[in-house]
Amino acid sequence: MPRPKGSKNKKTAAVENNAALEAVSDIDAHVAAAADAIKTLTEELKAKKAELKHLTKAKAKAEKAAAEKKAAEDKAQLLEAVEASGKSMDEIMSFLKG
Repeated sequence: MPRPKGSKNKKTAAVENNAALEAVSDIDAHVAAAADAIKTLTEELKAKKAELKHLTKAKAKAEKAAAEKKAAEDKAQLLEAVEASGKSMDEIMSFLKG
């Protein structure tokens, strides 16, 4: 004898409630783990940003010092070249302008 139309093997309400509670507790555990991971990553991000800021400042200072050193060396070379040429500054300036 066939089953009547609409009759199916249905789970009981208690089984469905237990499954839902287990799913909620699993979701809560995942949410807590994700929140902990976010907190850890945020702290790491702050530390990395502070390190980046420090390194950027150190790089800028080093580049400035290198530029000053190169400018001093260039100036010394120019003065030596002027002395070696035997010309006065006025002669050199007029040569450059003309």
